[in-house]
Amino acid sequence: MGQITLQQVTKTFGNVEVIPPLDLTIEDGEFTVFVGPSGCGKSTLLRLIAGLEDTTSGKILVDGNDATSVPPAKRGLAMVFQSYALYPHMSVRKNIAFPMRMAGVPQDEQEQRIEQAATALNLTDYLERKPGQLSGGQRQRVAIGRAIVREPEAFLFDEPLSNLDAALRVGMRLEISGLHNRLQTTMIYVTHDQVEAMTMADKIVVLRAGYVEQVGSPLELYRTPRNLFVAGFIGSPKMNFIEGTEAKKHNTATIGIRPEHIDVTNKKGVWNGKVGVAEHLGSDTFFHVHDTGLAETLTVRAPGDVSLRHGDPIGLTPRTDQIHKFNAEGLRVN
Repeated sequence: MGQITLQQVTKTFGNVEVIPPLDLTIEDGEFTVFVGPSGCGKSTLLRLIAGLEDTTSGKILVDGNDATSVPPAKRGLAMVFQSYALYPHMSVRKNIAFPMRMAGVPQDEQEQRIEQAATALNLTDYLERKPGQLSGGQRQRVAIGRAIVREPEAFLFDEPLSNLDAALRVGMRLEISGLHNRLQTTMIYVTHDQVEAMTMADKIVVLRAGYVEQVGSPLELYRTPRNLFVAGFIGSPKMNFIEGTEAKKHNTATIGIRPEHIDVTNKKGVWNGKVGVAEHLGSDTFFHVHDTGLAETLTVRAPGDVSLRHGDPIGLTPRTDQIHKFNAEGLRVN
């Protein structure tokens, strides 16, 4: 079991309220991602759940039991940090074993758990090495292995891939998702990278200034963002927003259209402009279009073999069934 419930949880530092009253339930076995810009409160919220920060008010329940005042080591949760936090003088085996030694787990059971974790994380050949002899991705796997052997009710990941290069991030993302599929243990994962959120999560919690802007599956947030903030944060490249006369045609203050929902031609379109920067990625090309009279820049996605260049005229036709409408307060109206 690994259900975690937050009831009117708040956190204040001095006179600054960084987490206003917040209610949230994370179901047993769910992979939940906290996502939002820097300073939105996502890491603070994770530390409150872990017990590394004291709540100012409210309750945190783990499997229905009040854990608000329970010390971190007794909450049944395992944290994986961005910085790995490994002991450099210890071997991989001893790093993984350390929390079990502190908990008084019998030696034979320690060895069994170490072998199981090492097998799951492809670390068997590295058990006698020191952290300094490992790559960044291997060190992060050791940190995850140290969490696995505790057999926690839930895993808490605090931006665990931030220190890795792009290729390693993709590989570790797949490894963590595969680990969740095998263990079926509750996981809470903090990131500012919405691509990580979209590809890994069962449920995404979008935060801004400590407030929960929207909770839902990746596709729910992509298809029906509740407001302009979520619409602009979820999706890469971000949604285009258009105000003024074009929005008034749709009887609203702002319309939004994603780059992948605008068809591109070198002939006349519903909207017309000139190519600014063209980003050729092989399978896709992203055109940043100027002089449309709609917005300073519109971003559109086209097949990789579209050969328009800087300064070329470009025609754009939005798919009308993919237009999002927002009112003057920035809330979704369709």
